[in-house]
Amino acid sequence: MAAPPSHPPASYPQALAPGDHGGDGRRLARALGVPLSAVLDLSASLNPLAPPVGRLLAKLVDEAGRYPDPAYATAAFAEAIGVGPGRLLLTNGGSEAIALVSAELRRAVVVEPEFSLWRRHLQQVVAPGTPGVGRVRSNPNNPTGALAGDHEVAAVWDEAFYALATGRWTRGDADRGATVVGSLTKLFACPGLRLGYVLAPRPELLGRLARRQPAWSVSSLALAALPALVEDAPLTEWAQGVARLRSQLAALFEAAGFRVESRDAPWVLVPEAAWLRPALAREAVLVRDCSNFGLPGWVRVAVPAEPGLERLAQALDKVLDEGPPPRPPGPEK
Repeated sequence: MAAPPSHPPASYPQALAPGDHGGDGRRLARALGVPLSAVLDLSASLNPLAPPVGRLLAKLVDEAGRYPDPAYATAAFAEAIGVGPGRLLLTNGGSEAIALVSAELRRAVVVEPEFSLWRRHLQQVVAPGTPGVGRVRSNPNNPTGALAGDHEVAAVWDEAFYALATGRWTRGDADRGATVVGSLTKLFACPGLRLGYVLAPRPELLGRLARRQPAWSVSSLALAALPALVEDAPLTEWAQGVARLRSQLAALFEAAGFRVESRDAPWVLVPEAAWLRPALAREAVLVRDCSNFGLPGWVRVAVPAEPGLERLAQALDKVLDEGPPPRPPGPEK
């Protein structure tokens, strides 16, 4: 990994306006004038233990010259997850899955804090207890990271991080009447490939969602890669490894004097630490601003692999030596 710049340009703060969903590393790299490989991007929570997908994609590059056909990839993933292919729809990332389900629902209950794309795509967000309107929920919750209790219910569950939290593909809510959406690009650390899905409780619902979906929504390259990705994916091993790394990450911040909230997801939350985002960015380490989760002043830090933990520890030591920026003076009394 390339080293961060010793003297970041004065223009770099413009790159720190938080994006909608993290993954702002490319913008920071451009502002710092460094290659993307020099940025440790902990603003997006991807599986730190997934092998790089580049070698697999290099073998499949000729698929880019063919129209997509999702049938084989759908069957392969349906078999891995244990559902019939008539209840599984592959999508262009988890974001398309959320958009399709939101268009079908039109109205739903969203209880904050919750992933912001539901509010973006739903026609109407209604109050809890509204008759005939179900709730959409992430499991584990995004951003708190807490897994839902066994008896908690919802109309729609977003399981983007469920496999990394539990070592299992799904909790099985689609078999109990709920709709489930997910993101494979989090699990396999390949967000540019855009692979998501919907698990429907009934084939007729899946049919309606499929009719809403644009033709050839998922690329030929992504569809060709999916069967190889899911074959023998070590979900249990990954979940255990992420839990171990998360404990190390939490301990790192706690040793530095921060309060940390660490639950079941591949990240930790650090409250009252908004100053860390610009401070760490000077060291080409990026954490996520949580304002759009309704948690202003908090940052979310994705679990990195071991080398990333070492890099973060070094950057954190440096910014703590410099100290947080002074708070602006309050109004005179």
